[in-house]
Amino acid sequence: MKQEDYDLFATLLKQRSGLVLGRDKVYLLESRLTPVIRKHGLKSLEELAQSIRSKRDEPLLRDVTDAMTTNESFFFRDSKPFDQFKDVLLPELLRTRAPKKYFRIWSAAASSGQEAYSLAMICAENAAQLEGWRVDIVGTDLSSEIVERARQGLYSQFEVQRGLPISYLMKYFSQVNNDRWQINDSIRRMVTFKEGNLLMDFGPVGVFDIIYCRNVLIYFDQPTKTRVLDALSRVIAPDGVLFLGGAETVLGLSDKFKPLEGQRGMYVLKDRPNSGMLPAKEKEAPRASAATTTSPFVVNAASQQAVR
Repeated sequence: MKQEDYDLFATLLKQRSGLVLGRDKVYLLESRLTPVIRKHGLKSLEELAQSIRSKRDEPLLRDVTDAMTTNESFFFRDSKPFDQFKDVLLPELLRTRAPKKYFRIWSAAASSGQEAYSLAMICAENAAQLEGWRVDIVGTDLSSEIVERARQGLYSQFEVQRGLPISYLMKYFSQVNNDRWQINDSIRRMVTFKEGNLLMDFGPVGVFDIIYCRNVLIYFDQPTKTRVLDALSRVIAPDGVLFLGGAETVLGLSDKFKPLEGQRGMYVLKDRPNSGMLPAKEKEAPRASAATTTSPFVVNAASQQAVR
């Protein structure tokens, strides 16, 4: 591949998704973009590069970006962030949000929806405590195709075997055509999936009490990481919590967040209030009890604005 063609793809991906394409990723371009080449009636990466230069066709640019940025996910990935939500944050939300009985969670870069649905299932397990509450869970991803897949909530046998407890599979999924599993409507209604680009102005998305932005920053260069963290700081509640991936940190990147002492992967605003959720001196929170009934609480409103 000509260097100028490689640089074209690298620049396009950096501008549209923040993905930094290293110098040794020709194989990745070939494997990810071959379906795009065929879809658009082209013959090679070179023809694809030339088409991008000459046409700047938005559907083509979107297909290239989607193909290169679609990442796998699985239910209850790494488990710890979900245990922290259930055991640490949910009791605090029940206490601090009791006057309004309302809180919001954002699953940024939600991929095919497993993270957002995992959080929804935890809320459903605690339906008795959340009776009468409104809980908004919003999942966003850059890829329109992957967002549509998340909305469908249809997963392969392999996907439901990765991290999903068998009890949740039996309780919240129905088998389809022997090798597919459909998540129940009661869980699907708890989550709104939308297209969203972390590099763009978030717009009128409102404020989130909890943001999951895990295993995303690792694909960005340092200036982009700083930019994204600063943007997230403007849409998180003053006492809200940000989750990052195990290999990610805010140290040296942002002066807006700090690690939450004693809680790996959790970050809070540096100027957070002394009162509210998880005050300055954190205490051991009681475990939220499980419930076996279908969730009775009100779920996300369709009127919420999309992240752009």
